[in-house]
Amino acid sequence: MSGSEAVFLCRCLLVVAAVRLGLTLFSYNRVRGMVTRLNARQCASMGELRLVAWGVAAAARFVPGATCLTQALSGQYLLARQGNASNVRIGIERGTGEQLKAHAWLVSDNHIVLGGSVDGFAHLVDHGSR
Repeated sequence: MSGSEAVFLCRCLLVVAAVRLGLTLFSYNRVRGMVTRLNARQCASMGELRLVAWGVAAAARFVPGATCLTQALSGQYLLARQGNASNVRIGIERGTGEQLKAHAWLVSDNHIVLGGSVDGFAHLVDHGSR
């Protein structure tokens, strides 16, 4: 790992931990408001998307309770810091019967950055950059 990758991983760890703590202490809408307050309009390169996906996924392994929502919001913040637009997509699993299973993804320019496949899920809402 290069020095710049190690610094980025540390930044990701701080962001994931802060978002996780925020979701514990505050409402989703309040945390989302803090994450999306940056003006992000441009599309990220594939290299930027891969770096954010790697950094957030690696950092999440060290943060207890870093769910898909925590990771998606963290990635959205990191992309927005670079001026890159993205959406947190929330959906529910189809046909689960009694138990409702929700999932969150980070999507940028129709590319899934974090969260895996959307197969088997019904799309509910996208929360994008401002």
